[in-house]
Amino acid sequence: MPDTHLTGTRRRPSILVTGASGNLGREVAARLLGRGAQVRTLERRRSSPRPGAEPVVGDLTDPAVLREALIGIDAVFLIWPLLDSAPARPLVAELRTARVVYVSSAAVDDLADRQSDPIVQVHADMEALLRDGGVRPVVLRSDTLASNTRGWTAQLRAGDVVSGPDMAPTPVVDERDVADAAVSVLLAPHGEPDQGPYVLTGPEALSRADMVARLGAALGRPLRFEPVPADLARARMLADGRPEPLVEALIAAAVSRPPSSRVSGDVERLTGRSPGTFAGWAADHAAEFNRPDET
Repeated sequence: MPDTHLTGTRRRPSILVTGASGNLGREVAARLLGRGAQVRTLERRRSSPRPGAEPVVGDLTDPAVLREALIGIDAVFLIWPLLDSAPARPLVAELRTARVVYVSSAAVDDLADRQSDPIVQVHADMEALLRDGGVRPVVLRSDTLASNTRGWTAQLRAGDVVSGPDMAPTPVVDERDVADAAVSVLLAPHGEPDQGPYVLTGPEALSRADMVARLGAALGRPLRFEPVPADLARARMLADGRPEPLVEALIAAAVSRPPSSRVSGDVERLTGRSPGTFAGWAADHAAEFNRPDET
């Protein structure tokens, strides 16, 4: 369902973007503004001004904050930031008045009693909570975002080895493709599209080693991935100051999430074009990983 540019003959839709300072949310906000939508952003902390957007600063888990942010809003781009869906229960009634596009995980298994790890579980719980609460969200189940590799920036600026917990291969997706798909849904005529879920993937399954190799090709450096045992990875992340629940969830995802080679056509279905490759993403973002003497 390709997106079409808004014209002056149609009322400008008003969209609330949550997580607008994150890798995906900022792409969605920029695209909506570029297409002439009125954009309101909800962020926990005030970030750099986004020309054209109306900022609301507050906690998404606060019903009063969400109620204020939703005034006059037609649609909501929803990213849930917590590892627990329970704090979202009081919010559901507020969300019934708008079209909600919820970004979930491609690893959700509709036939499983329990999901593979806590991160996937909270996405499954959020989908159910929204549906059961009468929200009828359009669900976009995204695979691993290419932008997650920004977590390797410090290592790649310091050397040629990326070390960390290994994960099973999946079809890594460019966050720009997920943003384009989300914007297509957010700006679609009333009643389109259906609720999905839409599974958004890249064109090929990649391991961590594959991704590092493609980054190396873009940087012109012989990079390699060095897998780290779960116990050592846990100790390192805790030493870096990451919250223990997040560390445990990340380790569980690395250990338990199954491999996936499923390449979906839903990016093309929603945007009208094929998804980009991780190699293309790496080439576009290579400068972010350069050593200080290479910039």
